[in-house]
This record gives sequence, C-alpha cells and structure tokens, in this order.
Amino acid sequence: MFEVIPLSAHVGAEIRGVDFSREVDAETRDALYAAWLKHLVLVVRGQNLTADDQRRFTTMFGEIQPPRSRPGQRDPNNPVMWIANATIDGQRGELPEGDMQFHADQCYYENPAKGAVLYGIEIPSKGGNTLFSSTYAAHDSLPAALRQRAERMQVLFLYDYEKNANRKAPTDWADAPRYIHPAVIVHPETGRRCLLVNRLMADSVVGLPRAESDAIIEELCLASEKPEHIYEHVWRPGDLLIWDNRCTLHARTDFDPAERRVLRRMAIRGQRPIPAVAA
Repeated sequence: MFEVIPLSAHVGAEIRGVDFSREVDAETRDALYAAWLKHLVLVVRGQNLTADDQRRFTTMFGEIQPPRSRPGQRDPNNPVMWIANATIDGQRGELPEGDMQFHADQCYYENPAKGAVLYGIEIPSKGGNTLFSSTYAAHDSLPAALRQRAERMQVLFLYDYEKNANRKAPTDWADAPRYIHPAVIVHPETGRRCLLVNRLMADSVVGLPRAESDAIIEELCLASEKPEHIYEHVWRPGDLLIWDNRCTLHARTDFDPAERRVLRRMAIRGQRPIPAVAA
C-alpha cells in the first residue's frame, strides 16, 4: 500500500506512496495507525492539502481536539491553530518566533493531547526545525535506581501562554493552567512506559524541596535530550507530519523572524495519563 522508511533509531518514519488529498481505504488507515504506534512520528512529503483534507487525515487517528489556549477567544467549531509568525484568515499565529524547549502538548491539563498534525505551508530558508524525542527510549535509558524513583514521582506541570511562550522560568503564575501528573506514564495502546517530564513545562516534583526537585528534573530531561533518542525534522512546504504526544516530546530550533513560517495544526483529543505505578 505504501512504503515506511525509518528516519532514526527510535523515532520517526517517512510514508511514501499515499496522496492524502483523497480519502484512503480502511486497510490503508489501519496500516497507517499501526505504523504510527510503531514509529511515533510519521512524515509525508509533497502533499497538497486543504484544511478539510487535513481534518480527514487527523480523524483517522482520533477525535479532533479544538485549540484550548486562550479560552473564549476561539471558535469551538474551528479545529485549526496556526503555528505562524503571521495572521492567517484573521487568526493571529501562535508561537510566532524563537526556539522552544522540549515539551509534550497540553500536559498542564488533566487530559493532554493524544497527538497532533502539522502541515507545512510557508517555511523559512533556515531553522525552525522540529525535534522529536522518544520518551520510551528516555525511560529505558535511565539508571535502574533513578528509573524506579521516577516511576513513583508526581510532577506539577504548568504553562503560561503570554509570559512563557519560549522559555520556562522559575515564576509562580497564579493564572497559568497546571496539573499534576506522574513522571512516568504507560502508553494506553502499547503498554510501554514513557517519561513525561520535560524541560519547558515540568515545574517541580511534588513533595521535594526546590533545589532537589530542580536537580532531578534536569537529570530526567537530559535523558530525553540525548541525540540518539531524537529525530530532527527539517521542514519543506507540503510536509504533513503527525506525532504521538503520549510517547514523544518535541522542540523547535530558532529561525529568522523576518522570514515567514506558517504551519496549520490540528490536535487529537487525549485522555488522562495512566501512571506507571498505582498510587
């Protein structure tokens, strides 16, 4: 039906031989979903997609989650978030410029996203790449003692859209969305353990003094950021990309803000993470 070409040892595969401007059959949908679970990130080059085409593709992987940032300022029936340094169709682009540290989307809510789909429309000549890390590999690479400790930790995740667009800082924002999740979770479909801790949104380990909490979060983040656990995607116009937010982290490299970067995003509704160790 199509080719699957792995892009790195732990995460990422390119799909060749499918045109997603057309509806695909059930057998192809099932095979794509299986490839997604296996490779965590799927990349399809050279697509020419409308928003409706992207919506159809996204629903093959789950129910669409309307954007949840900036409550009350969005049409709940519009699934599109523009990741852009421009205004598109009257909608101001989100995360317009700069690099971003590794994170999992919406982990500061009770139900983080299951995954997300990005479609590249305008791409800068250099930079603005997206890095994906396997949190399966990060978990499995931890020393046994640290892994056992992490599996029993609870972490406060928080994020402020205005003040914290690019860099996490040790500030207590009263209005920032926040939620406590296990540091290690179990993927609901594969049963494998994943490290949810990430540099941008993991604020602190519940019950630990700040200095000790910061030290262990740093150690866990470094496990996710090992080069061997990462696939770096260099965007081209027409790229369609989907990632499994339950077992990956992603980050962005810097780029020249004078150049336009426009990607159309749709998210997939998720569920509350499953703890690796029952409370």
